[in-house]
Amino acid sequence: MDFGMISPFSIFVIVIVLTAVILVFLGVKTVPQGFEFTIERFGKYTRSLRPGLHLIVPVIDKIGQELNMMEQVLDVPSQEIITRDNAMVTVDGVVFYQVLDAAKAAYEVSQLEHATLNLTMTNIRTVMGSMDLDELLSQRDQINVRLLGVVDAATNPWGVKVTRIEIKDISPPRDLVESMGRQMKAERDKRASILEAEGKRQADILKAEGEKQAAILESEGRKEAAFRDAEAREREGEAEAKVTALVSEAIASGDTQAINYFIAQKYVEALRDIATAPNQKVLMLPMETTSILGTLAGVAELAKSAFADDEPKKQRPWDDK
Repeated sequence: MDFGMISPFSIFVIVIVLTAVILVFLGVKTVPQGFEFTIERFGKYTRSLRPGLHLIVPVIDKIGQELNMMEQVLDVPSQEIITRDNAMVTVDGVVFYQVLDAAKAAYEVSQLEHATLNLTMTNIRTVMGSMDLDELLSQRDQINVRLLGVVDAATNPWGVKVTRIEIKDISPPRDLVESMGRQMKAERDKRASILEAEGKRQADILKAEGEKQAAILESEGRKEAAFRDAEAREREGEAEAKVTALVSEAIASGDTQAINYFIAQKYVEALRDIATAPNQKVLMLPMETTSILGTLAGVAELAKSAFADDEPKKQRPWDDK
């Protein structure tokens, strides 16, 4: 091809076409999903480009910052913290955040990730340093909530939303862990002793209640027995009074058998009392032998008369002898 044959007009047209292609190529911008681009015109922010195809003014406008709008994760490195009770622990964590305003995140702070990480570490030291060791180990959820509120409020001017802050690990020193283990063992032993004492106390209470019930039942039994004995003595007294009345009537009517029965009964009772007395070693009979024989003869006569009598009579005590 002979370039010498090309006219100046053709060269101008070619240059215009190439320039137009280059300008179109420079003016077409594609933003991927999950990102936003800031547009700067002569170095000043004008607008943000959302995901999709966009046209900008070449040369005049340019891409300023390409920002990730998805939720991101930052690992908080381990750091040593001194608690309120002067215990040193090692703590690490993780932060979840998301950019909500691309312009603020691009122009309100430099190095957004670095700033967010340092802000989180500083607030972890502040929040956890104001608590005791026991609170750190038992109130991790409350620590996360407090950290989230503080850090989210601090990053809000940057157009950033902190969604979660999680404390991954809290590591006390080895000697402190051993001391806590001994303390927990002592607490468990204490609770076991308390439970054992409470069980013994309950057993003593139940035993005392059982003894009380047994004493009540025994007292009730003695009361009932005394009542029965009194009733028996009353009936015995009534019977004896009735017998005495019958004997008296018989004596008044001149019945000698009744007299002999009464005397024999008294002799037998006296002999029984003397024989059963614990301090008696020798039985002394303060009466003559003829008297005893006469008494026994009287008793025999009473028995003979009772069995020999065939006619129905009024029932009397000596008729059974």
